[in-house]
Amino acid sequence: YRNFIGKGQRCLLTISNTEVYKNVLHSSGRFCFQSSQPLGQKTTSLQISSLGQFPHRFSAWNAEIIRSFHTSLSLQAAPVPLFWIIVKPAQKLFAIILGRSIRNWWKALPPNKRELFKESARRNKWKILLGVSSLGVLFVMFYFTHLEETPITGRARLLVFGKEHFRDLSQIEYDMWMEEFKSKMLPETDARYQVVERVVGHLSESNKDIPQVSALKWVIHVVDEPGVNAFVLPNGQVFVFTGLLNAVSDIHQLSFILGHEIAHAVLEHAAEKASLVHFLDFLSLIFLTMIWAICPRDSLAVVGQWIQSKLQE
Repeated sequence: YRNFIGKGQRCLLTISNTEVYKNVLHSSGRFCFQSSQPLGQKTTSLQISSLGQFPHRFSAWNAEIIRSFHTSLSLQAAPVPLFWIIVKPAQKLFAIILGRSIRNWWKALPPNKRELFKESARRNKWKILLGVSSLGVLFVMFYFTHLEETPITGRARLLVFGKEHFRDLSQIEYDMWMEEFKSKMLPETDARYQVVERVVGHLSESNKDIPQVSALKWVIHVVDEPGVNAFVLPNGQVFVFTGLLNAVSDIHQLSFILGHEIAHAVLEHAAEKASLVHFLDFLSLIFLTMIWAICPRDSLAVVGQWIQSKLQE
């Protein structure tokens, strides 16, 4: 509530603890968001826009919208690092080839050499156990040495990639979105754009005491798309689809959604997600190699790989 209603700003309504009826009134090119109050109290209205006509009305909030609405996917907020996207398939292929080569090498060994190898492994079992344990300790040390405190909440989280590097990658994604939506961007003079601009500006101003909020330059884009969606990239670029503006019934719901998406950028959830995926993928390569080395046939190895991928998901 403190963040929603800024000091000295009353552009958003304070609603009393009574039954509230939200209406959207359309007249003379203006939208008025009303809340009915108890009998005898003055009814307050909010003029949202007086510049031009709103091409699309905000539709009434209903159960169908509640069921179908979803926030942006985590991967939509930012991609995993570009280099990892390129090398990931090659690493998986290398793990499969390595595991299969180990299996074929073992099958090609004469029975006497197999017995000698087993006997050598039994004699050096403590050395082998020590080597495997050392590898496990290295992974644990890597994990704990790359923990970082989350801004604002103070939660510990794994962060593998540098912030500067991830900002560069986020800029690449921003350029991709701009290329995709370049013919669908609403101009700044559009009333729908001005509503979003006012909400983002209010959220930013009300939370300017948070360094991560004031450090980002919030850039607004309203895309003429029917999808009910909005997302904010890590560098502060806000994307709102007109389908979302048609889905919400008032400015409060729009503020709630945009505040949620802005929080993803402020708390750096995209970098955290990419780091966790990167760490788990590296561990999965070891298990993938073992699956293809141990399974006696390729068909069984494929089944084992499918099970591993499902467990990882």
